Amino acid sequence: MNYGTIAGELARHAVAVTAEALQRAEWRARVRLDPELGAARRASTESRGTAERYLRYLLGEAGVTDESVVAAIAVWHRGYNVPIGVWDTADPSAAAALALARERGVRTAVISNSNGSVRASLDRLGLLPSLEFVLDSSEVGAEKPDPVIFRQALERAGLSPGEVVYVGDIYSIDVLGARTAGMRAVLLDPGLCWGSRDCQAAPDVLGAVRLILDGRVEK
Repeated sequence: MNYGTIAGELARHAVAVTAEALQRAEWRARVRLDPELGAARRASTESRGTAERYLRYLLGEAGVTDESVVAAIAVWHRGYNVPIGVWDTADPSAAAALALARERGVRTAVISNSNGSVRASLDRLGLLPSLEFVLDSSEVGAEKPDPVIFRQALERAGLSPGEVVYVGDIYSIDVLGARTAGMRAVLLDPGLCWGSRDCQAAPDVLGAVRLILDGRVEK
């Protein structure tokens, strides 16, 4: 997420929040959103309602509670950089993580809940050449945590579930979704916001790759 862009828009409304504070707030917002996205609720991550709740949680965690400001940011958010939106920045450790995986012979791919834009985003960020393939939920007709999209990835890769580890940042979507397809999973938890969970966690993608290479990811 491009935290600097959001901070800039807030500044236009006389609200001073740093990009770093927004990043920490977004880590907490993921945890707040999680119960709404699991298999029991199955709210789409790509719906406008989910996107706006996520934004509201982020702003709330950053201390932005003025409803007029929240509403104005929501309107701006809907029209900003369509169709990619604010998700236009690479994880700082992504390139190093993919390079390490490639060096050690680990195959890499992406399974993403997206609106058809994730492949172009990865290409623009220079990450696409390091990936074997990209599955975009809007293209394949299934969205995490549905096991269908994970099984499609297994079929595409020609691998069994036990040979694969999925890395993601929302517990009910990524960890539980991958497990329904028989995969192991690592939860990204840079802010230590998820508390005690029944899975391995890593501070970033590079840390997740190191866990995998060290053989420390269990069922």
